[in-house]
Amino acid sequence: MAFGDDDFKINGKDPIDFNSFGLKPTGFYLDSLKELGVTIDGMKKNNDAAQDLINSMDEAERAARKLIDEAGGDLAMLSSDAPKTAAEKSPETPNLDELLAQLDSLVGLEKIKKNVKSLINMVKVRKLREESGLSFPPISLHLVFMGNPGTGKTTVARLIAQLYYAIGVLSKGQLVEVDRGGLVAGFVGQTAIKTADVIKKALGGVLFIDEAYALANDPTGNDFGKEAIETILKAMEDHRDDLVVIVAGYEELMEQFIASNPGLESRFNRYFVFEDYNGEQLYQIFLSMCDKNQYVLSEDAAEFAKKHFEELYETRDENFGNARDVRNMFENVISIHADRIAAMEEAPTKDDLMTIIIDDIQAAAEM
Repeated sequence: MAFGDDDFKINGKDPIDFNSFGLKPTGFYLDSLKELGVTIDGMKKNNDAAQDLINSMDEAERAARKLIDEAGGDLAMLSSDAPKTAAEKSPETPNLDELLAQLDSLVGLEKIKKNVKSLINMVKVRKLREESGLSFPPISLHLVFMGNPGTGKTTVARLIAQLYYAIGVLSKGQLVEVDRGGLVAGFVGQTAIKTADVIKKALGGVLFIDEAYALANDPTGNDFGKEAIETILKAMEDHRDDLVVIVAGYEELMEQFIASNPGLESRFNRYFVFEDYNGEQLYQIFLSMCDKNQYVLSEDAAEFAKKHFEELYETRDENFGNARDVRNMFENVISIHADRIAAMEEAPTKDDLMTIIIDDIQAAAEM
């Protein structure tokens, strides 16, 4: 499962086992109640029997909503015993629970994780309704990611591509990442061709446009960036069933970008704000990099590193790179560590090869 064993407990007790009663999760029945309610509302209000039924339906809906809240709120539909789309049942698609576990394993990003899970809930239910022959309201799958560099936007975009694929709203689930340079050409008529080639690669997956605001802020004064935007908007309409576009960049600039074109405003109405990592989170990211590459910190090195990242966060400015700064720090540390090990007169032990000492950290912090 993507969640811990305690995540769906109710007052410390195990969650309701819908399957043991031959039932589906309450979200399924709540959706059915709403569908039936639409039909009933069309009946004459002066029909006493119809009115009594409407009142009963309202009570049932309130009860179902209360049960969903007690069973985990909007995340209840993400439990392993929730109804599965046709794609989820296929062995060829990624495992939804494993992808959600990857999402949960990311350092920080608590609001983003909640927003992604809520989005997947909504998209999954829409897919289930579609497969059941029910009507479903239009939902924009396109997203705006706003935040500073190094806050995990690309990582989350890649997971969303796979999550969409897992529940069957995308046919491939790949992520194609570009910026202005990957879309805009230097000659009249070439930008549309270049952008179309990128879109072709992204069909079936997610087109992730980093620093998308640069498309609307053309320093040369020509309309090549606008040409790329128009090409992308047309593709979003032509391939609306198998192409998702995520645009990303600084918060203020992205707001200006979306407001620059009515087509953008109509297609992008869901915003995810990525906050800066704090000092503790930066330190945890650093530890994860060390662990992934089989390095360990000595006790005093760990203490120094923790203070270093706290200071890095407290003194951050417009050039603060979040996880990118952590990556640079890690690469400097292992470079200094390698120089120290290579200079040893005796053959290094396994511990020597793995252990980062305080001298390594201090020297890297000064670079």
